[in-house]
Amino acid sequence: MWDVALAAARDRPGLLTAPSLAGVGDDDVAELFRIEGETVADPERRAELWRDLAAGLEREYGGGTAALLAAAGRRLGGAGGLLERLSAFEAYSDPLAKKAQLFAKICQRRGWLEVADPESWEVSADNVLMRLALRSGLVEPGPLAEVRAATRAAFKEVAERAAISPPLLDDMLWELGRDDPDLLGRAAGDLHEPPRDPESAWY
Repeated sequence: MWDVALAAARDRPGLLTAPSLAGVGDDDVAELFRIEGETVADPERRAELWRDLAAGLEREYGGGTAALLAAAGRRLGGAGGLLERLSAFEAYSDPLAKKAQLFAKICQRRGWLEVADPESWEVSADNVLMRLALRSGLVEPGPLAEVRAATRAAFKEVAERAAISPPLLDDMLWELGRDDPDLLGRAAGDLHEPPRDPESAWY
């Protein structure tokens, strides 16, 4: 669907800028992502998030993401770093910082951001990666917050031992975990899946 939106943006320069998105409506979002009569779920909520983000960019950074990146001073983590600055916007306020890490990853790969503190990269401990960590025995079952923290720590160590960056490992694990969430049998060796928690929606 992003391909559809980007195609529309190419036809309408400035469409995805902060000044334009500051007044985006529910119907605008639904139409932007429409494919053969279908569109994204909850366009009202998405429009609200876009308006909040646009207003914040205008207020704090003159409406430009370049100013946001410059204000972070090449720092990903810590006070004043990119992740903290993004968390001020509702669209990036999730406790996993998954969307913020994704934005930072895109910026780095396109040459817009040179990260001075690569130790601040984390894998996104979402339901996919937590399932992988649990079912491969890397972490022990337990409360959500504990499993999430343990998953981040475990995969950060995996990245260090494999000599690859956490963002790259995150890409690999998420793709693999989405296609084969069990990672059992021949795909991962002789692994035994930990007991499931029947009351948990994420495992």
